[in-house]
Amino acid sequence: MRFGSRLASLVAGLAIVAMACSGCGDGESERASSEPSISATPGSSAPSPSEDTLPEGEFVIALWSMESEADGSLQYVQGLTDAYTAEHPNVTFEIVSKDVDALREDLQTSSEAGDPPDLLWTESAQWGPLRAADLIQPVDDFIDPAAYVPNALSVLRLEDATWGIPISFGNQLMLYWNKELAGPTPPVDTDAWVAAAKPLTTGDQVGVAFNQTDSFWLVPFLGGFGGSVFAADGVTPTLDTDAMRRALEFLYNLKFTDKVTPLESDYNVADDLFKEGNAAYIINGDWTLNAYAASADAEAPGLGDNLGVGALPLMTGGEDPEPYVAGTYFMVPKQLAGDELTIAADFMNFATNHENQVGMVEALNRLPGNAEAFGSDVVTGDPLLAASAEAAAKGVAQPVQLEMRCVFDAMNVGVRNMFAGSSDFAGLSAAMQSSAETCIDRL
Repeated sequence: MRFGSRLASLVAGLAIVAMACSGCGDGESERASSEPSISATPGSSAPSPSEDTLPEGEFVIALWSMESEADGSLQYVQGLTDAYTAEHPNVTFEIVSKDVDALREDLQTSSEAGDPPDLLWTESAQWGPLRAADLIQPVDDFIDPAAYVPNALSVLRLEDATWGIPISFGNQLMLYWNKELAGPTPPVDTDAWVAAAKPLTTGDQVGVAFNQTDSFWLVPFLGGFGGSVFAADGVTPTLDTDAMRRALEFLYNLKFTDKVTPLESDYNVADDLFKEGNAAYIINGDWTLNAYAASADAEAPGLGDNLGVGALPLMTGGEDPEPYVAGTYFMVPKQLAGDELTIAADFMNFATNHENQVGMVEALNRLPGNAEAFGSDVVTGDPLLAASAEAAAKGVAQPVQLEMRCVFDAMNVGVRNMFAGSSDFAGLSAAMQSSAETCIDRL
């Protein structure tokens, strides 16, 4: 499940904001003036209603979900709702599977018509356009924050409120390696990593493969050099920095100085090289863990027991890389209130309790948002999931503000120019900053 910087989604999100704000002024102050006050107390929690205090009568909860039948995830959602109905026979669910872009667009339309769904199961990146269009409400009154992984909860902790309840958590980039080529243990730091990759780069084989066309792969190393894409306000870009220049230089050296990468590599090229045994290491996301872990004789063969998984190597003399983390979340449409809101809140707590989150890990092999499940044997007892969890724990929340869309676009251009051979790191970082600022001014 890749969230990254999906450009089609970003354009659609900005179109929704334009619809929602047609006729209103441009700029942050005008947008802020139209936002509702937030009455939820940050960090407060309301206990889940007991069975005898839930509303009486027949209820049908409309749940829109980004999950699909193709990978079995929609069937998992159906199983959850069936289990809840078994405990509360007066509550049934109408589940509609929607692509994330369609989910967002249809929520706009249905909200304007006064008939939105009761609950959303979607990705964290949708917060920006949904919040800007004033389509969702905070969830602080519905949850106990201590029940969730702090790193997962922080993704949608914005504007002194919590806007989503974490279901699954991760989406981080991490290091995979072919044990047959690179040995059983991960490199201790980036110097050791490069040293190991050099002799493994020969003929059609490369030491390190990754997507050279998307700035999502730049972000971890920016964090490893102490940088970030925004200032403390979360909206002012900070791309023209020494940390950015060092991150660009590090990736440049992998290709042009150390020469351990392919000459050209988009996502599919890197993925194919690794799966075919022609790359010793690959930087890729947790979404491909299942595919890489598949046995060599599976219908879609992977590396099986030859797969190594771990966090990205420590930057020699520096810090751990900081990949972005995100996930899937429950979000609540703004118009939901009364008995339906009470039931929706109870279901969200039910779906993300320890037992059901363990079930999700077993069914979908995704890291859970529930803290107890995250630390349970179902994760820690599985070497691959445990390694993924370690990598996720070193991540930072992927910004979901609309401004991040401008930042991704600006960094994409810089990354592509750098991998095309530009070593003017100061010029690249300055151009990123200028481009991001210009784009943000136009939002």
